[in-house]
Parts: sequence; structure tokens; C-alpha cells
Amino acid sequence: MTLQAYTTKLGVGLGLIPETEKLLQLWEQGMDSRDLLECALEIGEFPTVTARRLRNVIFEGFAPRYLVNNAQPAKTLKSVQHTLSEGARKQLYFLFTSRANPILADFVRDIYWPQYTAGALSLSKLDAVNFVEDAVAEGKTTTPWSESTKIRISSYLLGACADFGLLGKMEGGSRKIEPFQPSNDVVNFLAHELHFSGLGDGAVLNHTEWHLLGLGAEDTLAELKQIALRGDIIVQSAAGLVQISWKHKSIEELTDAFTHS
Repeated sequence: MTLQAYTTKLGVGLGLIPETEKLLQLWEQGMDSRDLLECALEIGEFPTVTARRLRNVIFEGFAPRYLVNNAQPAKTLKSVQHTLSEGARKQLYFLFTSRANPILADFVRDIYWPQYTAGALSLSKLDAVNFVEDAVAEGKTTTPWSESTKIRISSYLLGACADFGLLGKMEGGSRKIEPFQPSNDVVNFLAHELHFSGLGDGAVLNHTEWHLLGLGAEDTLAELKQIALRGDIIVQSAAGLVQISWKHKSIEELTDAFTHS
């Protein structure tokens, strides 16, 4: 069970990908949510969005995802915005959005990937509704949700997965499960981020965030060995033990390497 209660904040734009890209361009180090809102309103980057809607997008959507931890996510993403591919950026947005919205993280880990690996072709509205109803029954929400809220949140989950490329368009009450391949750059980033958070090599390899990308420990090890071919890390594994040597000493060094690769 997740330690952080489920909320409805995912509904503020779901993946928010176009909005995130625009806001990252406007955001400068030292800006908080209010500063960013004032900047966006002054420049007029969102002419078709009301001030109230834009405030919700920034305060309820963008900030919890990217302005946490001293705005480290925003710093990182802004530095690689013109370097990483659209697919890699989208996967990074997915990781940060999942951290801010545990309901999405758990849905992907507990429902999406088991269905994916079992060979299912789609996820249905009922799959999402059942997941939400179970979560409410287990006390994972701050308050009991009404039936209409459960249905709404269920659609948010499927819609967010579609925004991030895990699912396709809604057809006949279901969304097609799309092929998914973790980006090498995203694997590289997540491994370093977990390492810089103070985790040992074994804990990095076995962290639950890899499950968001559909990777178990053996899959992650195989991906890290591919990263090692690029020279960012050295991986040694034998008898179930893994040792990783890290070339870069900070996330900033890593993102700088992305820029110059």
C-alpha cells in the first residue's frame, strides 16, 4: 500500500505535456508557482486559457510534479529540453507525474504492466473503475469518493496513460495497450538519480520505480549494461551481486553529458 494518499489532482490536465513544455521554457531558477503564473499571464503564452484555469494547471499540476525538492525536476528537465527526444522527455514527465500522483503509479504497476506482460490487447474502463473502487475500499484516499468521482478518476488514469504513450485512443470502452520501450537516456537518468539519493547499487537495481517502466531487477541490469557501453557507468555483476562505478558526480554532470553527446 502506498504511504501517500490518493488525490484527484491527476485530473488537472492529465499528462499536461504541451503545457509542461511551455512552462519549462518560461520557468527560471528561483521562480515559485506564483512567479511562474505571473510570468505566463504577462507574456500571454496561453491565450486560450483563463487565468483561473492556468492557475490550477500551475499550482495543482505543474508545481507538485516539477517544483518539488528545490525545483530539481524543473532544473533537470529545462536543461535537457532541447537535447532529449520527444519520447524520452515524455517518459521523464511520466516518472515525475507518477511520483506526484501515487494513484497513477500504482495503476501502472498493478494493472497496466501485469496486463501488458500477460499479452492483453487493451485496458477497459471497467479495469480502471475496479482499481479505483478497490483503492477507496482499502482506505487509500483522503476521504471516501462518490460513485461519480470514482468514474471520473478512472477516466483520468486511462487518459494520463494515453498522454504518456502507454495506451492508445478510446474505442468501444477500451484503450489499446501500446508497445513500450524505456529510453536509454531515461534509464540512465533514473539510475543516476537513485544513486545520488544515497542508495547503494543493489538498492538502485531493485527500486520500485523501475516497475513504472516495466522493468524487473534482471531487466534493469540488462538495461544498465547497455548504458555502460556509452561510458557513463561501469557495471560488474557476478553471483547475484552487482557493483556499479559512476562516472558522473551529480545530475548536472549527467545532463551536461546528454547535451554534449
